[in-house]
Amino acid sequence: MSGGNTASATTGAPPFYEVEECRGVLRVYSDGSIWRSENPSFHVAVRDDGSVLWKDVVFDQAHSLQLRLYKPANPSSPKLPIFYYIHGGGFCIGSRTWPNCQNYCLGLASQLQAVVVAPDYRLAPENRLPAAIEDGYSSLEWLRAQATAEEPDTWLTDVVDFSRVFISGDSAGGNIAHHLAVRVGAELGWLGPVQVRGYVYLAPFFGGTVRTEFEANGPKDAFLNLEFIDRGVAVAPWWLIPEPCVSGVPIFGSIG
Repeated sequence: MSGGNTASATTGAPPFYEVEECRGVLRVYSDGSIWRSENPSFHVAVRDDGSVLWKDVVFDQAHSLQLRLYKPANPSSPKLPIFYYIHGGGFCIGSRTWPNCQNYCLGLASQLQAVVVAPDYRLAPENRLPAAIEDGYSSLEWLRAQATAEEPDTWLTDVVDFSRVFISGDSAGGNIAHHLAVRVGAELGWLGPVQVRGYVYLAPFFGGTVRTEFEANGPKDAFLNLEFIDRGVAVAPWWLIPEPCVSGVPIFGSIG
């Protein structure tokens, strides 16, 4: 959006103003509107040398959500494990299409000799939690549907072992991965032939009422420094969850 800082000439309403800004890719305004960039604020070249094949697939038609599949062009085994990678971004930014995510997934597929599944999810503030977590569920249900379909996507099914699935995510993605673990553990048989063998949490997005050592004394120039964390927690109640506080909400509570 642009030109929004002028008062309405017809209604005399006061001008809206920027309430929050995140990494140069998201701006939230006082009237509830937002501006979002499709690209990150950093410039990174995609390192695609052709050794890994990839394609996008719609896994949730209702919400127009896609995931990106990666597989080695010359796999070392006829059947490969499946490795989910759920991107981070504080539930508010990020995408499977961002170059840092692409490079990471290309490297995973090549070095792990695995099929990598990188799903997108609905972002806040347009979509409050638990929308992102529900989308994580949906991406696994899509995988289950592929494992049981009479006419599956053979680009995927010809090379994967559905009994060897691993789920990973960083930051907000790590939080989503944790909630997937909780559901998979609580609802035995939910995924049918799809068997999750392990989880990898990369700096998962959890917090508590007592600061950790790094939060209290970490370097101020760190990407996730104390100022940025406190800003995120301060705005989380109204743009992430419909609750008056964050510390008592299970979605954000520590794993402990």
